[in-house]
Amino acid sequence: MRRIAALLFGLAGPAAHAADPRTYTVLLDKTGDAALDQALADSSMLIGLRERAPVGPFALLVRAQEDQGRFGTALRSFGYYQGGARMGIAGYPLDDPGLAEFLERSPADPPLPVNIHIEPGPLFHLGQIDIQGLPETAARPDIGIATGVPARAPPVLAAREKLLDGLRGQGYALAKVEAPVAFLHEDRQTLDIEFQTDPGPRLDLGAIGIKGLNRVDEAFVRQRLQVHSGERYDPAALDAARRDLVALGVFASVRVVDADKPDPAGRLPIAFEVKERPRRAANLNAAYSTDLGGSFAVLWQHRNLLGRAEQLNLTAGMTQLGGNSTTGIGYNFLAAFLKPDVWQRDQSLQTSLGAVKQSLTAYDRQALTGDLLLSRKFAQHWSVSLGLAAEQERVTQEGETQDYTLLGLPGTLKYDDTDNLLDPTRGFRAAVLATPTQPLAGPQTEAFLSLQVSGSGYFDLGEPGRSVLAVRGLIGDVLGASADALPPDKRFYAGGSATVRGYKFLSVGPQFPDHKPRGGAAVVAGTVEFRQRFLDSYGAVVFVDAGQVAANSAPFTGTAGMGVGVGARYYTSIGPIRLDVAVPVVQVPNSGNFEIYIGLGQAF
Repeated sequence: MRRIAALLFGLAGPAAHAADPRTYTVLLDKTGDAALDQALADSSMLIGLRERAPVGPFALLVRAQEDQGRFGTALRSFGYYQGGARMGIAGYPLDDPGLAEFLERSPADPPLPVNIHIEPGPLFHLGQIDIQGLPETAARPDIGIATGVPARAPPVLAAREKLLDGLRGQGYALAKVEAPVAFLHEDRQTLDIEFQTDPGPRLDLGAIGIKGLNRVDEAFVRQRLQVHSGERYDPAALDAARRDLVALGVFASVRVVDADKPDPAGRLPIAFEVKERPRRAANLNAAYSTDLGGSFAVLWQHRNLLGRAEQLNLTAGMTQLGGNSTTGIGYNFLAAFLKPDVWQRDQSLQTSLGAVKQSLTAYDRQALTGDLLLSRKFAQHWSVSLGLAAEQERVTQEGETQDYTLLGLPGTLKYDDTDNLLDPTRGFRAAVLATPTQPLAGPQTEAFLSLQVSGSGYFDLGEPGRSVLAVRGLIGDVLGASADALPPDKRFYAGGSATVRGYKFLSVGPQFPDHKPRGGAAVVAGTVEFRQRFLDSYGAVVFVDAGQVAANSAPFTGTAGMGVGVGARYYTSIGPIRLDVAVPVVQVPNSGNFEIYIGLGQAF
């Protein structure tokens, strides 16, 4: 039995050079294990330095001899402890006494062939795995290795970190784990592993400091903290508290720093070290589609207006710059104020005032809007909101202009466990929206209830984030009023990037005799999209959209539309840039022949 102090033995000595360099080629035999072959090639200085660091005859021999050691290290890291490499230069074995003289006499050209044959030998497996120093009250952590698995170095070295994390997760904040010691049994072709631990005391949290605050109120931050003095030390809870502070939007970074020893009371002090983001920011957004034309908007944001992460967002945008579904240029102005943690944690209050102008084939609309919305996150992925919305609008459709004054009570229930806002690759999103609305002025005074249920799912099919199947669905219905009694902008439509791509905006559904969109009282729509990423920054999608709008309050009774398309993606640090091209499969009057959509983020 031999005792091995470490599992990896790296050699990286500098290559010698001679005045008369020798060119050479390298043929490294394959072992049948692609990962091992790559590791062998990566470890070889003969391969790595062949073109950029020519060597003389003697240095070439030294480089080959050193590679033999490197190949042995690579083989051991993959569990082949009796393996080796047979190497030769121009037919001479490396230990041939005449090789050095041959190299001195050989001309610089043609290149000398270096042949490497790898003999892995038997694959060793892990035998006994012993963890020394665990307290009787501590559970043995899952370290990711077990008796009988191949004795490869990376999982064994990773097991040390998992053991350390496991001990810290049980409250042993100052735990230490020595590098693993291995015992090689060549006769049994096994490797026993021993970990020596020093867990130290099991600790509770002591004083919690907050460092780096400038304009953010410390009392507000402490109110947000999800960990408190006296609680058991838990790295997962500390990381969740750190991520929660980052989610406020006022911090560029948040770190948790542990003290190196307990305080006199036997507790461990910690500190959250924060770096505040600039309070003000401005962004420019732009998009284009053949149906709605171009749009751009300027967003000015104050992230910390009153010192407690209050947000003031001012948006000014121009819309409908061209497009086959527009009749003129529109605008959108919005001022929104958001105050987090109103009355209690995870509860926010938002109020906004806006002005909008839409000049669409379906209708022309000018409106002033205002709302007050109270939102609460009541579970990790669940949130609910209830608000009051007022709207004064003038809408023209088919040459008839009507003024409306509307008061609504929008309520929303949401679920979202996706991994990314602009480019989700796994998880689900769902929302239920109910908005009872009372017209206060206008041609109709009947109250109505608008209901919508929407959802999307993302399924990662292979290598994380590379192949994603995305699906979405929408069903909507209006109760209490016929479609014609509704304001035109409160009816349901389909067609466009949000429902059925390939059709002109709002063109799927009931139409007037001149084939302009009329809208309906019920809608159903769905999408299946496959997303494939290539290289680091490129991707492609294929998709099928379908939807229908019914004139009455009965989903699934309208004429259906279906569009198919393909798209390209360029992935940036803030999200993918999207280009989609779609065509309608089922023709409807005035639906168009194809549509193009360009924007930031996935279509859904």
